[in-house]
Amino acid sequence: MSDRILVVEDEPKIANLLRRGLLYEGYTVDVAVDGENGLQMARDTPPDLVILDIMLPGIDGLEVCRRLRAASDVPIVMLTAKDSIPDRVAGLDSGADGYISKPFSFEELLARIRALLRRVRVNTVPREEVRFGDLVLNYATREVLRGTRRLELTAKEFDVLQLFMQHPRQVLTRDIIYERIWDYDFGGESNIIEVYIRYLRTKLEANGEPRLLQTVRGVGYVLREE
Repeated sequence: MSDRILVVEDEPKIANLLRRGLLYEGYTVDVAVDGENGLQMARDTPPDLVILDIMLPGIDGLEVCRRLRAASDVPIVMLTAKDSIPDRVAGLDSGADGYISKPFSFEELLARIRALLRRVRVNTVPREEVRFGDLVLNYATREVLRGTRRLELTAKEFDVLQLFMQHPRQVLTRDIIYERIWDYDFGGESNIIEVYIRYLRTKLEANGEPRLLQTVRGVGYVLREE
């Protein structure tokens, strides 16, 4: 699956240039036209990297950067017409990992993107297991424990639960779950996600344990304690 890049840019020509160029390079691209939309898209569909204009309507790029950084370690490249030292310092202090000034070389931007994504991969230490509350999921053995109780999960049930365990307390939309687990669209009328959530709840709560997979009506599901 290709890396997902979120472009937050209010200038249509630049946004379209970035979208077309990044798609051509094989990336998955989402485009937001203002800070509020960018933050919402980052919450709904977590990106692997963000290209963020500093001069945005509403919430400016510096504040968007601060909020993104408070929520995750996603690499952020600031893109702006401002080129003074104080502006660069402000961008980096807000949590940005890099700074590209307009007009920019697309090849330079690509090099920066590749370097940041490589750094993330190098610094990401594979974990054998993940935990949430009394729930433990082991990647190597594909075993799941709720407390001391071992859950018997099918391969697809394990994949769905693993997705939630990788994004605890984050609301995952139906579209995200379809894309990450099944990699294609079942269509708006399919209830396959609801079916698997029901299967998982039955097994997770078999001994009367508190619910962990919560429904967010009209949006999707989230792994969090009640």
